[in-house]
Amino acid sequence: MNATAADYRWLDDHCPELIEAYCLTLVRALSPADVLDRLRARRESTVTGVAALVGAAGEAWEANGAERHFVGVCELDGWAMVVEPNGYLGSLDEISAPLSKGTEVVTHFRNVNAVDHFSRYVDGELRLHFEPLFPYARDGADPDGAVALMRAVGFDLRQEGGDIDATTEAAFALAERLTGVRLTPELMDGARFLCGTAPGF
Repeated sequence: MNATAADYRWLDDHCPELIEAYCLTLVRALSPADVLDRLRARRESTVTGVAALVGAAGEAWEANGAERHFVGVCELDGWAMVVEPNGYLGSLDEISAPLSKGTEVVTHFRNVNAVDHFSRYVDGELRLHFEPLFPYARDGADPDGAVALMRAVGFDLRQEGGDIDATTEAAFALAERLTGVRLTPELMDGARFLCGTAPGF
């Protein structure tokens, strides 16, 4: 798939309640149940579609506050997709490094203040990390290994005067390029999520 930021322009209109503040994590070759087990999450419910997932996240916040972290996990093309409406667990090194043991994790995050992160882990090692608003500043064991893909999906790597209009969409496109998992409005509406709440870390 040759995804670019333009392929994810639908996010603002279709998932506005999610895209403002989210964490999305893809884990290769683990089932949703395996992911919840690695997160030490308590299974809560099953819901279909991103709108229902956002609603379930709100209910979990009312019930648990900040003591537990809501996650919804579905299976897509050999990957488990973890979606956290207004969450951030996947953006934490102490979560994603162990989650990637024996496999691979690609995760991206944005909060309401436009703080954002994109990371790729392989078998416990951080290979790439950057903030989508500042894609020229990268770290990890292989910080330049995805530079060509970053440019291709729409990231402007100039340190000054760079275009930052579609960095969230570019993050989704880069995740697709790295995993082969393409997200569409139809997929997001039909995905069946196994939901749970993880303890604070």
